[in-house]
Amino acid sequence: MKQLRQNIRRVGLLLLACFALLVFYGYYSLTNYGSRWFSTNANTWLRNAKQDVIPGDIYDTNGVLLAGSAVTDTADGFTALRQYNSNAAVRRATVHVVGDSDGKVANSVESFMAKSLYGFDQNIAERMRDFVSGARRKGDSLTLTLDSALSAYILERLERVTVPVTGSEGILKVPSGSVVVMNWKTGAVLAELSYPTFDPLSPSSSGNAGQPYFNRATQGRYAPGSTFKIVTAAAVLSDPLLNGRSYTCMGSFRADDQDGLVREITDAGTNRAEGVLVAHGQIDLRRAFRVSCNNTFASAAVQLTDMKLRKQAMAFGFDANFLFRDIVLENSSYPDNERTDWQVAMTGIGQSELLATPVHLCLIASAVANRGTMMEPRLVAQATASNGTVRRRFEPQLALQVFTDASIADTLKEYMYDTVNVEGGTGWRAALNGWRVCGKTGSAEVDGQERTNAVFVGFIDDASAPYALSVVLEDAGSGGDYAAPVAHDIFDYLTEHLQTAD
Repeated sequence: MKQLRQNIRRVGLLLLACFALLVFYGYYSLTNYGSRWFSTNANTWLRNAKQDVIPGDIYDTNGVLLAGSAVTDTADGFTALRQYNSNAAVRRATVHVVGDSDGKVANSVESFMAKSLYGFDQNIAERMRDFVSGARRKGDSLTLTLDSALSAYILERLERVTVPVTGSEGILKVPSGSVVVMNWKTGAVLAELSYPTFDPLSPSSSGNAGQPYFNRATQGRYAPGSTFKIVTAAAVLSDPLLNGRSYTCMGSFRADDQDGLVREITDAGTNRAEGVLVAHGQIDLRRAFRVSCNNTFASAAVQLTDMKLRKQAMAFGFDANFLFRDIVLENSSYPDNERTDWQVAMTGIGQSELLATPVHLCLIASAVANRGTMMEPRLVAQATASNGTVRRRFEPQLALQVFTDASIADTLKEYMYDTVNVEGGTGWRAALNGWRVCGKTGSAEVDGQERTNAVFVGFIDDASAPYALSVVLEDAGSGGDYAAPVAHDIFDYLTEHLQTAD
């Protein structure tokens, strides 16, 4: 009998522990995933409850109305039809952030912030007041950090980019892609564009050509190409055995791959068939970064080892589970398989199985600009109740502390400054008179295809214009040729129209 009581006690304790674990997991899920569970399409209760609420308005940072509602009385009550900005360029440039009535854009403000927009943040007193007065329930209005004029300008600039169609001589196209602009001091997102786009007033007219409903800025995962050399350089600068070492670039770097196969890495411009081999000779890390020497960074990655390179990538947010307050972001990933030297070398130059979103690429540039501090990206500035009181302000918040030693970020700044402003730098087309523009180009090969995505990340190194950006143009070619000029024009617009001392 005594043994039976002990066994019952053990089972009871086990059940109690399981219950406690379940409660803890429920609390953790609600705390970290609450908005995600609430806004999911599987929430049929929310879908039905929306019918009885006038959704709050959505404004840009300057008070420009991006989404409002037209309310019509019906026999059963009322209907609230979403209305959008009267400027078609503004509608198209902001639709992937604001969202659309048909819900074609996943995780837009319209869907992800539904709890605020549809009045579910109201307290009991507010709900009782509306019930007693018979007033129609209205959700909170949201003011975004987005600048609609900047967004419209970027859309117009993207539509002026033309690149050759692969395999078709003389035919040009506007490439798909993404641009993200944020304040590197606060994390405020000023623009988040995905192209091609569509008009929320007639979403079905766009069809599915080019996936216009897909938000490339937050959902697109791309090989970062040579922009990842920011991470590799940071790992070298953090390593006392490698920092300060010089390299020899003889035009190629060879490393062992699987089954004893030796494979080769060369620099852009190399064409063995025509006898062209790009070699830089003796070279230090700073110059190698400026000219984007693949051989140097491949060699450095192998010397670092996969473990150290992975550790540095994780410090920048690769493999992190991004749980931001108002942005749903696909996670960037570092390869997790057992690596050969050639795979590690390819990772060091931003290829292999590395994947990153344009928002994350912008965050990496922002962290360097902010001396190692990566701020959380923010789309919402504040939520305002229907009576005009501010219910909630979304203050700046730390995402990651990338460096404990800020001098590493300062060194990377100088490397990125050289890339844009010193002769031979691959990002010279992004240079802007009178401003310290820092950046890194990338020409990222699409695995298994004869295509190259053009990439540029960079920032203005000035507290009066604290702007960072990323530009990704799919199947466009060289980042220096195509992405850097777009970055230049956006930086020019920012310094002309949005310069701030805040």
